[in-house]
Parts: sequence; C-alpha cells; structure tokens
Amino acid sequence: MAVLLRPEMPFPDPRSAGDQGLVAIGGDLSVERLLSAYRSGIFPWTVKPVTWWSPDPRAIFELDNFHVSKSLAKVIRKGVFTITIDQAFREVMEGCAAPAAGRRDTWVTKEFIEAYTALHKRGYAHSLECWRNGILVGGIYGVAIGGVFAGESMFHRESNASKIALLHLVKHLKQREFSLFDIQTLTPITSRLGGILIPREEYLRRLASAVVQSRNFQ
Repeated sequence: MAVLLRPEMPFPDPRSAGDQGLVAIGGDLSVERLLSAYRSGIFPWTVKPVTWWSPDPRAIFELDNFHVSKSLAKVIRKGVFTITIDQAFREVMEGCAAPAAGRRDTWVTKEFIEAYTALHKRGYAHSLECWRNGILVGGIYGVAIGGVFAGESMFHRESNASKIALLHLVKHLKQREFSLFDIQTLTPITSRLGGILIPREEYLRRLASAVVQSRNFQ
C-alpha cells in the first residue's frame, strides 16, 4: 500500500511498492525531494497529487547493447542533424510536453518543467538537443547523479530526431563512464532500440553502486 508522505518524511523502501509500482503519495517536487527519490530508485509521475513510483521490473539500457537499425544508421551517415548538450533544457522539456500525433496528453506538466529546470540549474538535470538548420527538432532530458542517468522523456518534430539524440546520449554516457542508464518503463520504441527489463531488486543493487560513483556529465 502506498505511503502518504508528510513534510520532511523520508521515502519508504521502494520494495514496499504495490503491484503497479506506486510507492508513495504526497510531498513536493523540490530539488531535495527529487534527489532523494532518484537516489532511492523512485521517480514522480503526477502532480495532483504527487505520486512516486518504483516499478518491478525496471527498464534500462545496457550502454554496450544499444541497437542502431539500418535505417537509423543511414540517417546518421547523412549528417543532417546537429547535437548539443544543455543548450536548450527548458525548450526540450516544453517539446516533451507539447501535443503530438498519437498522444492526447502528457505527464510533463508546467509543475514538472519548473521542478526539473531547478534541478538543471543545480547541475543535476541535463538535455541533449537535436537541431536541423538551427531549429530544434528533437531532444531528450534526464537526471544524472553519480554514475546513473535517469532518462525522463524525449520528443521529435522530425523523424528520427529523438533517436539520434538518444544515440548521442548513450555514446556520451559511455565516454563519461556512467554505469547505469535507467529508462524506468519500456516502450515499443525503446524496446526496439535495445531497452530491457530487469528485476527491481537487481536495479536497486546496481543503483546503489552507481549513485556513489564520481562522474561528471558535462
């Protein structure tokens, strides 16, 4: 059963989550609360009320097993996109929040944008932007703590733009010697790109090791 969080109350053990992965309800989206959540293997999903989750199983990318399809490799060879890091963080979040084909709504609300922009200003949240001819056409953002990167959301306004940003993120994490790329839940797109599910217990074990590593995202 989910715990009702009171101010200053720590998170319960994520292993106490219900069948759907709900750990707790309440609290806020302050920088300190968010950092505590990610260090515990927990993430927020809604704001009214704030809900906190730790699903079992958990989705991750193994950094050495990212799958580049022939069609994506062809796009890469054309070199039509330019990738930057942390140059338009808020704009990437706004892109993830914007209406899109096949998506009626999004969990990336204005409250999330403000909360994660605050994390970005503190050096914990980062974005990769995908540009074409100087126009932002895709991107991805997430949270980096120690040697773990928690991917939050991505968007595209041109075909393959978000996949190109994701590929560059994987390469960047490998170069920076990150050890865990958390993607929380598996989608058809991330599954095709090599995302896998692992038991929550294994995820928490790997998280405990990764979060204390000294890594610099930038």
